Amino acid sequence: MPVRIRMSRAGKRSKPYHKIVVADGRSPRDGKFLEQIGSYDPLLPREHKDRVKVDLDRAKYWLSVGAQPSDRVAKFLATAGLLAPRPRREQTKKNLPRKKTQERLKAAAGEEKPAS
Repeated sequence: MPVRIRMSRAGKRSKPYHKIVVADGRSPRDGKFLEQIGSYDPLLPREHKDRVKVDLDRAKYWLSVGAQPSDRVAKFLATAGLLAPRPRREQTKKNLPRKKTQERLKAAAGEEKPAS
């Protein structure tokens, strides 16, 4: 049974609130869970102390048993000092112009010389 530490959504449509839960990986997002170990309120400012609450002892226990945190929960646990931060993936280059366009831009930039 793959055990995951993940977030379960609660709250109204425009007022999200998340519970940090330990659940079977096959159960639905808002379905049955084994234990609630924290909460996350995205509407609070980043500096607010109640934005992310995690019971570190229980999180440490579940990690020692082999539970795998989701990406967002791993980020919370890394901020709390329980895990090492995950490496950031290299960004794709889809936002850049294509190769020929880049060559044209370089050529155009090379032709333009400042007037002196």
